[in-house]
Amino acid sequence: MTLRALRRAIALWWDTDAAPVTGGPRIDVARLVPFVAIHVLCLAALWIGWSSTALWVAAALYVTRMFAITGFYHRYFSHRAFRASRAVQFVFAVAGASAAQRGPLWWASHHRHHHAHSDRPDDAHSPRHAGLLWSHLGWFLASENFATRRQYVPDWSAYRELRFLDRFDMLVPLALIALLYGAGEWLGTAHPDLGTSGLQLVAWGFGVSTVALYHATFLVNSLAHRRGTRRYATNDDSRNNLFIAILTLGEGWHNNHHHCPGSARQGFRWWEIDLTWIGLRVLAALRLVHDLRPVPASALAGAANRGPAR
Repeated sequence: MTLRALRRAIALWWDTDAAPVTGGPRIDVARLVPFVAIHVLCLAALWIGWSSTALWVAAALYVTRMFAITGFYHRYFSHRAFRASRAVQFVFAVAGASAAQRGPLWWASHHRHHHAHSDRPDDAHSPRHAGLLWSHLGWFLASENFATRRQYVPDWSAYRELRFLDRFDMLVPLALIALLYGAGEWLGTAHPDLGTSGLQLVAWGFGVSTVALYHATFLVNSLAHRRGTRRYATNDDSRNNLFIAILTLGEGWHNNHHHCPGSARQGFRWWEIDLTWIGLRVLAALRLVHDLRPVPASALAGAANRGPAR
């Protein structure tokens, strides 16, 4: 890599509009660096040590940010499965951005593209065509998938605050790291009996929690198109998988979702655990969101087709 290319790559870490990105389906080494760094931070937690405070913070941030990804990045921004005020959508867009899975426009645009081409050659993360590892984590590190597919999100592109989060997608994760470090240092001084520190909260609250979020979310793109059951004969390889549903607060009912992508609920039956749906019902009761789109009656009528995937 030339010095000019290195400067360009570093600039794109901070401003995704800093330069045009070209290239095919090859891993962009510069984009790989921060991804690997977060995994190294996760491993560093073993050296830094742990405390019950750090574990609780990690768990709380996992659940909170997973809900922001599943409830808002996915069901709201990608599928408009319910409605929310501009203030509420911004708060949860920030919460989703803190998961370090890029900005809301990038996330929604690539997911809409996935549904338009699911498990066909143009699908950016189909395990059928590119393999399990690529569908799990290779695709979003490729140069060709760096840019937001603006043509798929003209609705959300009208909001300047969402464009800002999308353009400067590292700001919120860095702010979370700074907040965790400051909180850990204060707790270490004010409440030394808790046995925590700034580095410990960063390692567990951001490192471990974010890596767990990554791979749980990525399983929906990879394993949920390979392992599980099929209630509906959709034109893709989507599967329902209880294990993934538990890890992702309900996203594992992936065959259900591909059959009715506009539904705010993905666990169609009472035994299909969908904690995101429960969370959205709570927000609706608090009048923070409204018009949750239900599962269509036709999908619940028992006329399921369990045919094989294409």
